[in-house]
Amino acid sequence: MVAIWLCSMLYSRSMSKTALSFSGTAILQAVAHSYHYGFDIMDVTGLPSGTVYPALRRLEKAKLIESKWEDEAAARKEQRPARRYYKLTGTGKAALTEAIGRYRRLEGTLVKKTKRSTA
Repeated sequence: MVAIWLCSMLYSRSMSKTALSFSGTAILQAVAHSYHYGFDIMDVTGLPSGTVYPALRRLEKAKLIESKWEDEAAARKEQRPARRYYKLTGTGKAALTEAIGRYRRLEGTLVKKTKRSTA
C-alpha cells in the first residue's frame, strides 16, 4: 500500500512540472516582458500565429498564464477587434525561470522593442 502511495506521489510531482518547448519558453518570456496579446507576442518572437495561439491555449490550460478579454467598447473606439490579454502566473514565472536555465541562449534574445505610440 505504501509503495502505491509513493509511486502516485512521485508521478503527480513529475507531471506537475511542465516541460516547456523553446517556443513555449519564448512566448512566456515575451509575456513576462509586457507583450500581452497575440500579435505583439508574434511580432517580438517571430513565431507564426499557428504556433503562438495554440501554445497560448496550452500554457493557459497548464496554468502558466491567464487571460482576460479586453472591453469591447475600448476596442470599438480604436476600430479593431477586442484583444485577449495574457499575464504570467506565479507558476508560469517559476516555469520560465527553470526553462531559461535549460535554454540559456534565450536569455537576452528578446529585446523589448519600443512600442509604437497610438497618438
